[in-house]
Amino acid sequence: MFRGMEYVYEVYREKSFSKAARNLYISQPALSAAVRRVEEELNSPIFDRSRNPVGLTECGEHYIVAVEKIMEVQNNFKNYMADFQQLKTGNLAVGGSNLFSSYVLPPLMAEFTKRYPKIRIHLLEENSENLRQRLLEGHLDLVIDNYDYGEQILSRQLYSREHLLLAVPRGFSANRGKDAWQISAEQIKDGTFLQEAIAPVDLKWFEKEPFIFLKANNDTNVRAWKLCQHAGVRPDVLLQLDQQMTSYNVTCSGMGISFISDTLVRCVQPHPDVIFYKLTGEETERSVHFYWKKGKYMTYAMKAFLQMIIE
Repeated sequence: MFRGMEYVYEVYREKSFSKAARNLYISQPALSAAVRRVEEELNSPIFDRSRNPVGLTECGEHYIVAVEKIMEVQNNFKNYMADFQQLKTGNLAVGGSNLFSSYVLPPLMAEFTKRYPKIRIHLLEENSENLRQRLLEGHLDLVIDNYDYGEQILSRQLYSREHLLLAVPRGFSANRGKDAWQISAEQIKDGTFLQEAIAPVDLKWFEKEPFIFLKANNDTNVRAWKLCQHAGVRPDVLLQLDQQMTSYNVTCSGMGISFISDTLVRCVQPHPDVIFYKLTGEETERSVHFYWKKGKYMTYAMKAFLQMIIE
């Protein structure tokens, strides 16, 4: 019954079929026919054609009120879409582990907010398993992780490459005589520790010391076990934790050796009681990606955030 409402409204606005027809660039008979179709659908006249200028019937008055409400909704949505496409409004839900949520995402979010201050960003901190589930359920738009989620149902964009290191409490006796293999936080931050001239450490040297591992569902756990296996080491695992940051803090307290990423070292202040060593093997290198669900509608905010990362 609201198909053709623009014809009815123009007649109401001009109080004349002939003027309305000129404004709409159609013939007066065509306009009259369009209005009559609406009236037939309503089973009631909208206009009192006996008056000059033409006026509304009681039904017509209620119809015009309804049309104006519809037009207001349409205009509001049109304005919203204009703002949405220009990133003047919208939402973006991003997730990451404790490390990424604490150190990597905040500066990215700050830059994005500077560019698009009207976009509301929501941040979720979780482990990899829960982040992947939230992404698949549609609760998150993007997730940053160093865990390989696979590409069957998720799309991804590379953010960075990172490398696993060994973090050892300074007080451990296994550090004695290993000065030539020790690397500084500065070498890690500027990437010079990757040079071939800097030799990796032999994990066998630390076999008798306690280790701090992450839990089984974590990529760092899988890689740490493989590194130990290749080195012929059976580590004495003192604790298994959820987050890389937590394992590093335990190492800082002097309790055990942890496997950490160079991303972490670049993000935190170096601890005077921790010594770093370079590791070798393909398990030491991995990618950090931003993931999103395949087939999910890519909002303008998602596209803008990913484009910012490329830049």
